[in-house]
Amino acid sequence: MKTVTHHERETAYRTFDRGGSGAPLLAIHGTGGSRLVWSQQSRLATEQPLVAVDLSGHGESDDVAAEPGYETLTAYVDDVVAVAEAVGAEVLLGHSLGGAVALTAALERNFYLSGLLLAGTGPRLPVLDDVLAWVSEDIDPVIEFFHEPDHLFHDVDEEIRDVSRDALRTTGREILERDFRTAHGFDVRDHLSEVGVPTLAVVGEYDRLTPPHFHEQLQAGIPDCELTVIEKAAHLAMLEQPTAFNDAVRDFLDRRVQE
Repeated sequence: MKTVTHHERETAYRTFDRGGSGAPLLAIHGTGGSRLVWSQQSRLATEQPLVAVDLSGHGESDDVAAEPGYETLTAYVDDVVAVAEAVGAEVLLGHSLGGAVALTAALERNFYLSGLLLAGTGPRLPVLDDVLAWVSEDIDPVIEFFHEPDHLFHDVDEEIRDVSRDALRTTGREILERDFRTAHGFDVRDHLSEVGVPTLAVVGEYDRLTPPHFHEQLQAGIPDCELTVIEKAAHLAMLEQPTAFNDAVRDFLDRRVQE
């Protein structure tokens, strides 16, 4: 683990390097997650280094005093930009809320990007009213909701679901609520045409949280955007079908970013 200090806090990240060349790919987790969600993407490091970040208040990163919504979103963007500049990353891979962070960085920050990969995300990320009500009081109903079929997972062993439940409990109710309310307020539908780098939208076939039509909106709105659907997967396609997910990422980077 390494850290970078910025805005009076430390942001933690881990670098996977298996002899790959070129600028690192920077992976950004989603709501309630941490860098651990990218464990299966370490295999991509044979082609180029992969860096996985813990956003503020997640994993091993310091927290930030920020109100839910745009203030939190921009704090998370600060985390990502600081790590990207520290390691020389030129491509962002964002999942769910991490996709919102990646899009906001691409639209609002002046640093060099050569590509975007947006997984399980969309130009807006509405959260059900019931979920917002539950998370304001108790984390357990939220956790169980997200582990219903075709939410986080399509078809995985109960052991994997238990690990996922424990990870959300470790993050805690307060951070989870902040993430949900930040996602709920995100909306860049009117700015997609301003994204100026090759982009890949990736979605699990059965994802009910950020369904395929969210990604079709990304493809329609971003001038240079491809769409890949991962079969037999839901929201956490990178964990549920890592080989197919990694192949899609590798193919896109080879064709469009590292030409």
